[in-house]
Amino acid sequence: MHGRPIQRASDFEGAASGRRMSTWGTSTAGPNNVLYSNLSLLRSRSRELVRNDPMVDGGLDTLVSNLVGNGINPRWQIENPDLKRAIQLLWSDWVPEADADNLLDFYGLQALATRAIIESGEVFVRFRPRYASQGLSVPLQLQLLEADHVDESYTTIAANGNEIRMGIEFNAWGQRTGYWMFREHPGETNIFLSNKSFERVFVPASEVLHIFKPLRAGQQRGRPWLASVLVTLHEMNQYDDAEIVRKKTAAMFGGFISKPPTEDDDAPNPLGMFGTDDANGNTVIAMEPGTFPELPPGYEVKFSTPADVGGNYEAFVKRHDRRASRGFGGLTYEKYTGNLEGVNYSSIRSGNLEFQRQCKQFIQNVLGFQFSRPIAKYWLNQAYLAGKLNLPNYRSNPRQYWRIKWNHDGWPWVDPLKDLQAAKDSIRSGLSTRTKELAEKGIDVEEMEMEAAEENTRADALGLIFDSDGRQTDKTGKAKIEAQPTDGATDDQKN
Repeated sequence: MHGRPIQRASDFEGAASGRRMSTWGTSTAGPNNVLYSNLSLLRSRSRELVRNDPMVDGGLDTLVSNLVGNGINPRWQIENPDLKRAIQLLWSDWVPEADADNLLDFYGLQALATRAIIESGEVFVRFRPRYASQGLSVPLQLQLLEADHVDESYTTIAANGNEIRMGIEFNAWGQRTGYWMFREHPGETNIFLSNKSFERVFVPASEVLHIFKPLRAGQQRGRPWLASVLVTLHEMNQYDDAEIVRKKTAAMFGGFISKPPTEDDDAPNPLGMFGTDDANGNTVIAMEPGTFPELPPGYEVKFSTPADVGGNYEAFVKRHDRRASRGFGGLTYEKYTGNLEGVNYSSIRSGNLEFQRQCKQFIQNVLGFQFSRPIAKYWLNQAYLAGKLNLPNYRSNPRQYWRIKWNHDGWPWVDPLKDLQAAKDSIRSGLSTRTKELAEKGIDVEEMEMEAAEENTRADALGLIFDSDGRQTDKTGKAKIEAQPTDGATDDQKN
């Protein structure tokens, strides 16, 4: 017999609704509904903190420098060495020409895009093909657009029947067909002479990259990374301001004069020769270091003694800085604050390894897959169409040219000697390879080997022997001595 389930207390404390949980507000809103009405304010508050909080601004710079470094650079995985070299050289020529505003190179755009993703939650990249007459190595440039160009509150049905959700147009299969963008940044209406800031234009999805770190399945717009710590950061700033005011008040050497009521209270200056009147008619007694001013009979001085917070201030601030750093893209406390007090080799290495894992995840899934990979594909297509590269069978099989490995320039060693020895042991034991160990440091093994071969050739031609040359010296730097034949050896063996 089936009936209504028996009412009983929740099996999970987290799902209980008693006294302890009655004030816990929750929401079942979807990933886009929670952003629809909150994204603009979250973005504005995040930017305000970056502008005015030096800890947040510095933490953002630290996070960007760790995620991007000197750039995530491509290495084409092509068997033909001459073709691979031609592509790499053309890419190197185009890197300083990539920015449509001519302010940054391609790797600078990576850093700026990463900064926008952290600060504002997302960034848009628009492909800007150019004419051959403009003299670019490849007729293509990139334009970075802030999230404000696509209005997240713009939700309607397009004339062709497609749905427009948060400024993005989707077809019947749920695929992105384009973006409805403001011609100008809507927050810069005061400096533009034209009245086009709020005029929307449709830009096909094939010409735009929408870069953000998705946090929920089905999420369509990016969320600022500081969203979970905005309140903490804002209140800590208020707390610091209050503490500064308290310190300033405590540092002021002053007091208050207390007097009994007299008949002379209405006189202009009841203190007479003992004080002077200020511009508002208030009596002021001058107090100077090392002096003992005389007060009239019946007057006494009571010094203000503002309460001190004691020794808890530093611990309290450190606790909240740790909370803020964890909500700031996984930054360690030491990287967020620059405070290395109390750390040792093991602790800072452990923290760095965990942080670097998170960085690698972002580099692979966002900077590599969403940003760099489609740009390289678009760039290859433009280079081929412009006749800048001879790519056999490109039209029939372009995928063979999309095999690219994106290399980060790596992180500096905490203890170079220990890390180098660990890498050597891993290679010698077969647990790793030179290719992998070099890639961890952002070095392409083929490029390094070519440089080493060129250096060896030059050294041999000039008769130079360096103690770093393993062909000529042992690991201690001593020259290797070739084995000489014994006296019993034949003439052929001696020769």
